[in-house]
Amino acid sequence: MRRKFRRWLVWLWQQEGTPVERAIGLALGAFSGCFPLFGFQTLLGLSLATIFHGNRLLAVIGTWISNPVTYLPLYWLNYKVGCAVLGEAETLPELREVTFQSLWHQGWIFSQRLMLGSALIGCFVAGFVGVISYRAFKKTN
Repeated sequence: MRRKFRRWLVWLWQQEGTPVERAIGLALGAFSGCFPLFGFQTLLGLSLATIFHGNRLLAVIGTWISNPVTYLPLYWLNYKVGCAVLGEAETLPELREVTFQSLWHQGWIFSQRLMLGSALIGCFVAGFVGVISYRAFKKTN
């Protein structure tokens, strides 16, 4: 098992492209993985890697930053960062006061904070992953 994992890492490390292209792919995948777009993170990572000439396979793998183990802490952090920028969300209305309009409004407030936080955390994570992976790829070339 250990040997297979090591071979997989070596294969992964030897993907085609320059160190910059490989680092861009991995960074864009990590950026995409920070968004709560279950299933569409991969498509977003692939699209961004294609647009910015990054390694597409590494972009797909980079989206694995969000997985069932990391969903809750990652999206909670994203939401809290969004709240720090936009301000705390309003309190929920009493149950007897809930209408379709108020639910829609609360969903919009929550979504704004989550998506803004996801973009900000995604930029930070992409920068970090990009720099670290570029240095590592450059060292092995």
